[in-house]
Formats: sequence, C-alpha cells, structure tokens
Amino acid sequence: MDEAVLTGDVPCENPAPGSAWPVLAIDRARRGSLVDQIVGAISSMVNERQLGSGTKMPSVRQFAKCNAVSTFTVVEAYERLHQLGLLSSRRGSGFFVARSLPQAHIAPAAPPSLQSEIDALAPDLYSGQGEALPVGAGWLPPEWYGENTILDAVRHAMKIPASRLRGYGHPLGFPSLRQHLAASLSGELFAVEPDQVLLTHGATHAFDLVLRTLTRPGDVVLVEDPGYSNLLSLVRHHGCIPVGIPRGENGLDMEELARQAAGRQPKLMFVNTVLQNPLGTSLSQAQAHRLLALAEQYDFWLVEDDIYRELAAPGDASLAAMDGLRRVIRVGSFSKTLSPVLRVGSLCASPSLVPELLRVKMVAGLTTSEINERAVFHATSARGYRRMVERLAEQLADARERTIEALGSIGMAPLARPRGGMFVSAGWPGAPAPGRSGRAIADAALKAGILLAPGEFFTQREPGSTWFRFNAAYAANPQLLDFLRAQR
Repeated sequence: MDEAVLTGDVPCENPAPGSAWPVLAIDRARRGSLVDQIVGAISSMVNERQLGSGTKMPSVRQFAKCNAVSTFTVVEAYERLHQLGLLSSRRGSGFFVARSLPQAHIAPAAPPSLQSEIDALAPDLYSGQGEALPVGAGWLPPEWYGENTILDAVRHAMKIPASRLRGYGHPLGFPSLRQHLAASLSGELFAVEPDQVLLTHGATHAFDLVLRTLTRPGDVVLVEDPGYSNLLSLVRHHGCIPVGIPRGENGLDMEELARQAAGRQPKLMFVNTVLQNPLGTSLSQAQAHRLLALAEQYDFWLVEDDIYRELAAPGDASLAAMDGLRRVIRVGSFSKTLSPVLRVGSLCASPSLVPELLRVKMVAGLTTSEINERAVFHATSARGYRRMVERLAEQLADARERTIEALGSIGMAPLARPRGGMFVSAGWPGAPAPGRSGRAIADAALKAGILLAPGEFFTQREPGSTWFRFNAAYAANPQLLDFLRAQR
C-alpha cells in the first residue's frame, strides 16, 4: 500500500455498526494532489479486501470532516473512484464499493530501473525553464512561431468583456474557437459540428479525459512503440496495461497488431496517423484502412493523436475522416503551430460520447481557460495564420535536412526518414556498449549543458541500439555535434 495507508481510527461514523472510519495518512507535502492520495488509498483498501463489495462509504461531509479535507476534494475523489469502477452510486443513498478487483488485474509497474528514470527526466523536457540546449524538447524557438501574431492574439484576448469575468466559461470551451475549428475541419477533413468539439488543456489533458472515460484498471491499451513518451506514464497511472505495437519506417506492424488485438481484447489504441512522434513518419491510406478494419473486428476505440496535421502534406491519411467519428476520437492541439505555453487542445468525438467526456472534464477540473482559448481563436482566425504555418513547415524541412546531414557526419543514421514535422530520431548502429546507453549519454549531456531525449524515453523495451529524438530546430549545433562525436 502507498503512503496514504490507513493509520488509525477516529470517532467518525462508519457503515459497519459500532465501528469508526479510519483516517487516511494524507501527506500534504507529498508531490501529487490530495485527490490522488485519497483515490490511491481507497483503491488499495478495495484491492486488499479491506473494503468488501457493497460496503457503504461515508457521506461526503463525513469523509471530509474525518480527513480534514474539503468536500470538493472528496466529491472529485469519489467521482474518480466511480469512474474507475471501484465505487457505485445510488440515488439518495450515497456511494458503495462496487467490487473488489483481483490483484492480478492491476497493471504491473514498469521496471524501476527504466520508468522511474524516464519520469525523472520529464520535467526538464517539458518545462522550458532550464539553460540547457533543448535538443530533445518538443517546442520550437519562439521566433519560429510568429511572435507578433501570438502576442497580438494574447493582447486581444486580454480585452475580454467584464461580463465574462464571472463564472467559469462554457463547459465545452470558448464557442467561437469551437465553431472555427469545426468549420476548418469540415472544410479540410471531415464533417463535424461545434457541439462535437470539446476544448482541453492541451493534447495530454485530452488523452487523460479519454482514459478516465473509457477505461478501468486492468484494461489493455495499445500504444505505438516507439511512441509519445508521456502517454506510457499516463496509461500506467490509470492502472491500464500498455501493449506496444512496433512502428518503423513503413508504419505499424499490422500483423503484430492483429495478434495483440485478438489475444488481449484491448479497450482502445492511441495512434499518430501523420508525422508520428518520435519518428516523423505517416501511415499510408492502406494501413489506415486496415487499422480501422481491425478496430471494428476486435471492437476497440481508436484515439487519433492528430496534433501535427497542419504540418503534414495535404491528402495524408486521416482516421477521423475515414471513420466519421464513429469509432475514432480525434485529438488536436495548437502547441506545434502557435506556442505550447497557451495549453489549448481539442477532442472531436461522436455526439453520443461527447456528453460523457464533458461530464468527466467538469468533474476532474471544471472548464478550461477562456482567455487562452480566445488567444488561440484570434491567432488562428487571423489573415496571416495560414502563411505563418506554411513558413514554419518550410523552416522545418530545411532544418530536418541539415540535421540528418550533420548527424550523418558523425556516424548517426535516422531510424526512419521523416515525412515532415520537427523531429529526427537517429542513432548509432549496433547494440549499446556497456555503460553507454542512451540514458547514460543523456545524463552526461545534461551536465554539459545539452538536453537530450534518449530512445528509452519512447519505448517499453530496452532499445537495441543507442538513439535519440532530435528537435531539428536545435540539432545542427556545433556544441551538440562535438559532444556526440566524443561519445562514439
């Protein structure tokens, strides 16, 4: 059991006659929210049979009083436990333990030697606050985004009417941005109504909402391998079991996908159709059709991570367009064409699924930032936005070529030839020498003022070679090349 274990009883009413509800050892100095600690503690109690099926939970007010937390914290914790399938609710009667999950159904933790080190690297890769050369990061130099366009949009957004300063904003997100996004998608990819668009705090928040809504602990979730690094940690955080499907130069290993789908009964799969992170490759139309057919055959959802769509070639495969949002949930973001600091993403889903996604969004964090969404609306609807994106794609094309050439000069080759986007994944052939893993080299690089993203960050397996994901905007740098040359 984790740190939020039960430590003693207090005279608070408990479902069992004559007993008291134990106080949770909530550590307010511990990293992570109070809600996470409560959910973890009660999950452990259910899994270890300390709470049997049908046990009545304390009322929200009773639980809050016993544990000295707010009723809002308890409501969110109970709702999350309900979503996980551990609690059920009965109108007028409160919450009850729904079932006791066998321990075998809980996803095994990743090996500490790999996953814990990867998680420790994440703050450096995402914060943007350090002084190190951000070769492994996922953002571009601010001037590449069109600083004037973004700053003008932020200034415009700050002129929000005084009447909009009360309340939390529209639950689905700023209406004008949803209408603009729906119109753009309908004109370029697939028909979608504004009420099918749910705005989020970026793509990762969208992934979290999907996992909260559609999965329970023990469910199998298919992911690409290599794939988006933060997604693996998120899937495990929800108690699900990530199963990697190999992806390479020619796309997904469809035969392995069919085997895993037949044998593991996955609940859903996350997939980058175009400009996949970290390889920069795109699925062919034929592979996209095969993927949809397998999802239909084995009855699992497809979550299309489509955040690089604006940088992709016209006519590239779109699962959402092929499927019409029946089985596909499309995730978008503006972090790659505007700025990641705005933290605005989107979910597009079927009309039957949006209400439940919206309910989970409100339970987990209420509405998203209308000011950020107004800024994105003003930036993306500005006359010069399309041309800005075109210039960005041209800059990235030049940078990728320079990166591949520079890395080739020191003996590093791409894992796959990227079709576009901002990344080149490349490494040295052959198995890593003892003590020369990607992670070890990344540690040494950080001490030298260079932030690298090693292959271990993107795969569930120990990589067969030493490779890194390079941000093309920063990679053709003499400081980096000199460092890498010394590692051969």
